[in-house]
Amino acid sequence: MNTAALTPREREVLAHLAQGDTYRIIARRMGLSPHTVDTYLRRLRSKTGAVNRTQLTHLAFQLGYGY
Repeated sequence: MNTAALTPREREVLAHLAQGDTYRIIARRMGLSPHTVDTYLRRLRSKTGAVNRTQLTHLAFQLGYGY
């Protein structure tokens, strides 16, 4: 996965996802609507080939966003 293809906001969403945050919590922390967070997550799945939130979370940990 070429992480350079990810935008800073997509990386921020991944970091929140790695912390176990829900769409609603991610939206609140980033000042977005839950729909916008869903859009970011759909783009991330498309760019990474992940098919679900679990795979995105695994990717986030591989990229060092987890704790």
